[in-house]
Amino acid sequence: MGRFSARSLAKFSWRWWPRGKNKSADDVELSDRRFEGGDRRQVLQALSALAGGSALAAISHPADAKDASELPPPKRALTGRNEAGKSVFKSFDVTTTVVEIDANPGLTFYEVYRTEGVPGLTGVEPDPMLNGTKGFPGPGGTIFRLISYPPKRPEGYKPPPGVTFESGVKELSDKLPGMGDHFEKGGGGMHTTDTIDYGVVVRGEMTLELDDGQKVHLRQGDCIVQNGTRHRWRNPLPEPCLMAFVSLGGKRG
Repeated sequence: MGRFSARSLAKFSWRWWPRGKNKSADDVELSDRRFEGGDRRQVLQALSALAGGSALAAISHPADAKDASELPPPKRALTGRNEAGKSVFKSFDVTTTVVEIDANPGLTFYEVYRTEGVPGLTGVEPDPMLNGTKGFPGPGGTIFRLISYPPKRPEGYKPPPGVTFESGVKELSDKLPGMGDHFEKGGGGMHTTDTIDYGVVVRGEMTLELDDGQKVHLRQGDCIVQNGTRHRWRNPLPEPCLMAFVSLGGKRG
């Protein structure tokens, strides 16, 4: 691939792309001037190298796949109001409800927030996650969660000793009440819920499969609207995938 690697491209892109959380207008303008200068040639050269395919393969299939335990858990900034009615941060930390599924090592649910009916928006509501979670919301309810999916299993992978379909869905329903009831025995992960799910790939890649083998490959930043249809998820890469979902409870027509 010559002198330009995926690491080189990342180095160039970070120099002209203003991604810092505290970037000012002056910072952006400075970044633009750099890009208009010599860096433009370097970036174009790096992109040309990528066209050869070897760098793209290195990015899509990293040599050293990360285990989910090595990745930082997502934090939740929860806002509200103080006694004076001013907006405040009530917390900024990992959500109080993190659920790990032992039957499927690496599968972790970060239960961020949930509502029932029409929210009151007083700003002084207690954190609903302190009272636990549920598999899916009822009609008019919502659940916001992030899910970390384990890497693609190697050929010949076997679940932990003693794990069966029945024990797996029981654990799901015990930890996320009612969730296991939606999974089909022999369906390889196929399930159907009475919800509309808004989802986005935060990190990694994911394959969404519908009936008759219909599939779409999702990359970081891609999103889905799951309209209560039968589906399953498959991580195609040897690294975890983090997705964010907002589920809205509905009624089956």
